[in-house]
Amino acid sequence: MQLHDILKAAMEAGASDVHLVTGHQPAVRVHTEMALLEMPVLGPEVMKTFLEAMAPRGAQERFNQHMDADFSYAAAGLGRYRVNAHMQRGQLAFAMRLIKTKVPALEVLNLPEVIGRLTYLPRGLVLVTGDTGSGKSTTLAAMIESMNARYNKHIITLEDPVEYVFSSNRSLLEQRELGLDMPSFSSALRHALRQDPDIILVGEMRDLETTQLAITAAETGHLVLSTLHTSSAAQTVERIIDMYPANQQNQIRAMLANTLQAVVSQTLISRVDKPGMVPAVEVLLCTPAVRNLIREARAFEIPNVIETSRALGMTTLDRSIAELYFNGMISREDAIGSAALPEKLERQLAA
Repeated sequence: MQLHDILKAAMEAGASDVHLVTGHQPAVRVHTEMALLEMPVLGPEVMKTFLEAMAPRGAQERFNQHMDADFSYAAAGLGRYRVNAHMQRGQLAFAMRLIKTKVPALEVLNLPEVIGRLTYLPRGLVLVTGDTGSGKSTTLAAMIESMNARYNKHIITLEDPVEYVFSSNRSLLEQRELGLDMPSFSSALRHALRQDPDIILVGEMRDLETTQLAITAAETGHLVLSTLHTSSAAQTVERIIDMYPANQQNQIRAMLANTLQAVVSQTLISRVDKPGMVPAVEVLLCTPAVRNLIREARAFEIPNVIETSRALGMTTLDRSIAELYFNGMISREDAIGSAALPEKLERQLAA
């Protein structure tokens, strides 16, 4: 069996993800649902050849050492994939996420207009958060491409792995991949500050050192974009604070209050009006009131500010979901199932 045949069948099925597990048929995810491809069971020797074909030497060495490795793979004529190679029950397995080759424009992503305004910020920290597969990378890529087309800037992206491949437009754009161009996010970010950047994209603020450096970069006049695996703006603020030791938390609250510009928390929901997914989005903008809440350790009050600041461009996740439902884009069942407060939203949809 050829890897190319599997990926071609996945592309024809419209799959976003491909799962290859030793001892199983190839499986794909199409609009959130898993399905098996009508192909033979994958044997260990075939899977070994897939690893050798896809993984660069450094990734193979990491896999041999840690039994887990992330890397990107370009399949000729089919596109690029973000790949995780891992072991399960002593056998090799792959999880592959299709990376769209063309960076979409912000205008076609069904995102709130305020997100486009964030690309005009001169400095500060902007976070796009959500679960795995929530569209964070696509939103950030669209924001970067918007700035790439508008500004004469120096943009550096630090990614794990590189997903969308950009071409320098008006900006000079450099992309660095974990394991290939840099040993860690924190090391790359520390050195990036000496590389005369205007805008820095950090693939994920996954540890304390990376978070500290990202906030420092934002404090020193750079626009920093990054992600966290959190589901709301309030949770995002609390997660960052909780990364720090207790004796440093007051200091980081003050720093975060000064540097944070916005938090965009999103999830993807299956469409009913046409094939595909659509994002539901919570947007927090850091107004003086929000900055005070962060300084005073009252992040739990952030949802109330979002609820009452719609005129400024803020929106709650449930309001975004309700708009999608009333516009005929998503089903009632999916709307309620994706809500932060399902019972409250159910009453609103019934009104």
